[in-house]
Amino acid sequence: MRKCAIIAGGDMPDKEQYKNADYWERFGCIICADSGYYTAKKLGIKPDILTGDFDSFTEELPKGVEIIASIPEKDDTDTLMAVKKAIELGYKDIALFGALGGSRIEHTIANIQTMIYAVQQGCDLKIYGDSILMVQTADDGEVSYKSRGESLYMSVFALSDSIGIDYLRGVKYPLEDYLMVQSFPIGVSNEITDEAALLRINHGLALIILTDKK
Repeated sequence: MRKCAIIAGGDMPDKEQYKNADYWERFGCIICADSGYYTAKKLGIKPDILTGDFDSFTEELPKGVEIIASIPEKDDTDTLMAVKKAIELGYKDIALFGALGGSRIEHTIANIQTMIYAVQQGCDLKIYGDSILMVQTADDGEVSYKSRGESLYMSVFALSDSIGIDYLRGVKYPLEDYLMVQSFPIGVSNEITDEAALLRINHGLALIILTDKK
């Protein structure tokens, strides 16, 4: 099954690839979370599903699109509603856009927590913005993070209380047999120096952030 794309209401990076209709054709389903539909309209994207309480999107809802509406006084965020719908439809590979940036830092934190929820459901959810966020687990084995021919910062954070790092190689500041704890951000702003960075962890949840050096 192809990927599912979810467009949330946060900032969308100004990248040409997102303005290309061919880019969005790779997704088997596109879900907009509330005001994420504003972004979709600007990009000329017709979503398959809209979710949310629609306190942020105040225009007339589109025809021919499945609407999953809720009341504002709900437990799930609009984005989490969209993720749950994608999982219900059987998608295991989810790309989340518009989930970073803006003045509402609490939404960014909530979306990172949503990544953890997706992992717990056996799904791979990545957040795409000016940076790319992903979660790595011990079950993933050795994971390769390609430099894509660019100069990249690679940050590694412990989402769980700690993560056991067997090794982090191909970076400016490698680690071997290291216990990374949640309260010490030693993994921030490392740099990929080889064609790819290699990370293997033996326990815990790691948050990986790749950011272009500018």
